[in-house]
Amino acid sequence: MNLNGQWQFAQDPGDSGFERGLVSSDLPDMITVPFAPESELSGIGNVDFLTAVWYRREVTVPEDWSGDRVLLHFQAVDYDATVWVDGVEVGRHRGGFTGFTVDLTDAVTPGRPCWLTVRARDDRDSPQPRGKQSTRFEKYGCLYTRTTGIWQTVWLESVPRHHLRRPRITPNVAGTSFEFELPLSENRDNTMIRIAITDDAGTVAVRSVRADLDLSPRTEVRLPSERARRWSPDDPYLYDIVIELRDLDGNLIDSVVSYAGLRSVSIVGMQVRINGSTLFQRLVLDQGYYPDGIMTAPTDQALIDDIRLSQDAGFNGARLHQKVFEERFLYHADRMGYLVWGEFGDWGCATGRGPFDHQQPSQGYVTQWLEAVERDYSHPSIVGWCPLNETWQVIDDKITVLDDVTRGMFLATKALDTSRPVIDSSGYAHRVAETDIYDSHNYEQDPAKFAAIMAPLAEGKPYANPDDQGPERRWSLPYRGQPYFCSEFGGIWWNPDVAASGVEQGDSWGYGDRPRTEEEFYERFEGLLKVLMDDPNMFGYCYTQLTDVFQEQNGIFFFDRKPKFDLARLRSVQRRVAAIEAE
Repeated sequence: MNLNGQWQFAQDPGDSGFERGLVSSDLPDMITVPFAPESELSGIGNVDFLTAVWYRREVTVPEDWSGDRVLLHFQAVDYDATVWVDGVEVGRHRGGFTGFTVDLTDAVTPGRPCWLTVRARDDRDSPQPRGKQSTRFEKYGCLYTRTTGIWQTVWLESVPRHHLRRPRITPNVAGTSFEFELPLSENRDNTMIRIAITDDAGTVAVRSVRADLDLSPRTEVRLPSERARRWSPDDPYLYDIVIELRDLDGNLIDSVVSYAGLRSVSIVGMQVRINGSTLFQRLVLDQGYYPDGIMTAPTDQALIDDIRLSQDAGFNGARLHQKVFEERFLYHADRMGYLVWGEFGDWGCATGRGPFDHQQPSQGYVTQWLEAVERDYSHPSIVGWCPLNETWQVIDDKITVLDDVTRGMFLATKALDTSRPVIDSSGYAHRVAETDIYDSHNYEQDPAKFAAIMAPLAEGKPYANPDDQGPERRWSLPYRGQPYFCSEFGGIWWNPDVAASGVEQGDSWGYGDRPRTEEEFYERFEGLLKVLMDDPNMFGYCYTQLTDVFQEQNGIFFFDRKPKFDLARLRSVQRRVAAIEAE
C-alpha cells in the first residue's frame, strides 16, 4: 500500500513539538510525500533551516491482512526519525540516506483506522553525513539546498509471519552460477526454499534447500553453459528469479520475485575487468539533484531519462556522487546496462577545528554505509564501492578518528562484499594501504598541464592530492601499484548566455577559467579526455558532471536536463578505443 501523497505537516523550528503534544494532534499544513519540505513539489518550499518537522496521516490496514505481519517501510528520512502509531512509539532510525522498516503488527488492527506520526530532526551544526547539503542558509560553490524529513517513498507491506527477507544474490561467472543467501524471519521445522531461474526461453535451473538448518540458508544454482548469458553494458541481460518458501508438503508460505545479472569484476595489474575483459570506464559524476524535487526525482521516468542522457553523451556509467540514490535508479541501471559506483554522502563531518581533529566522522557513518551496501548488494550495475569522498587530513604520528573510521568503513565493506573493488576514500586521503583502487581529483583546465600532472603514473608515481603541498603536508599513504583513475576532472564552467552577453546572471560557479566560445569548450573537453584515454595505465575516468546543479554550472546538460552541447560530438570523443582496452 503506497503511502505517498498528502500528509498533515508541521514545521517545528524549536524542536518542541513532542512537549507540545504534536504526537497526537492534527497538524496545521499539508505536504506532498515523498518530496522534502524544501522542494517546490512538496507544496511547502521553505528553504530555511528546519530543525524538526512532523508528518501525520490516517491509515487503514486492509482487513484481509489479518493474521499477517504488517511492515511500514521508509526508503529515506533525513535525518533522525521517530515513528508513532496512535501516540505510541514504534520505531526510530538515524541516517538521511538509508531506509528502515518498522513492524506495526502489534500496533494496528486490520480494518480499523489508525494514525501514523513521523518526526524528523535535522540539526544544522552537528557532524553528520549530509552529502552536498549546505550548512549555510544560502547555496554556494558546490553545496546546495538542504533536504529534511521524508524524501523517498513510504509504503505498507503485508507478509506472512514466517517470511523471506531480502536475498543476497552473488553472480559467479567462473562457475556459471548464482550464489544465494536467503535470510528468514525465523527458522521453522520441515520447511524448504525453492529457487527457479528463468530466461526468455523458459526455466533455466531449479534448486531447493532446507530452510530449517541454517540461520540464513545458502545455496548455489548452476546454469547450463548453453543458457549462460553475461550481463554487460552492451548486453544488460537479466534472469528472472522466483524464490519460494514452502513446507515439506509443498504448501506455499511466502514468495519473492526478483532478478539477477551474471556479471563479474576482477583486477589484473592496472586493469579493472568486467566479465574478464578490459572495459574503460567512461564515468560521469551524477549528483541526483532536480530543480523542483531537490534530491528526489520528480518521476520514475526522470531516473530513466538521466541514464539515457548520460549514455547519449557517450558515458557508460556514473559515480553516484555524495548521495545514496533511490534504489529505483539502480533497477533502471541494471536494465539499461549502466555501470555504477555506489557512494555514501559523507560530507558533513568537518568541525572547522585544528589540522588533526577537523574531520570527525562518527560510528554512525559505518552503520549507515553498511545499510546502503546491504540494500544494494544484489544489483549487477554496481561495479565498485566508494564509502568516503575527499576526506583529508595531514598524516602525522597520531592515529586519528578519521583513520579509524576510514579503515572501519573499508573493512566493513570488504567483509560484506568480496565481489567488488572498494576505494577507501575517493580523491584525497588514501589512509588504507591495501585499498583496491587508488585515484585523484584534478580540475586543471589546460590539457597540456593536465597531461604533465598525470604523466608520472607511467613510473608508478601517480598524482595524489595534494602533491603540490610537499612531503610534510602528505594526506595519503604511498601508492602500491593499484589500478588508478582520475575520478574527478573537467568541471568545465560553461553558461552560453553569460558567454554571449558577457554579463553574469545571478550566482554561478565552476572550475577554472570559462571557455570563451563553445568551440573552445569542445577543444578543452577533448584534450582533457585524450590525456586519460591515451594512458595505458588508466582504467577509467569520471567527468564532472552530468548536469548543472543550481549555481554550479559545469554540466553537460542544464539543470532542467536540456542539452548544452552537440551530444554526437561528445559521444564521438568518448567512444574511441582507450589505450588500456587496446592492449
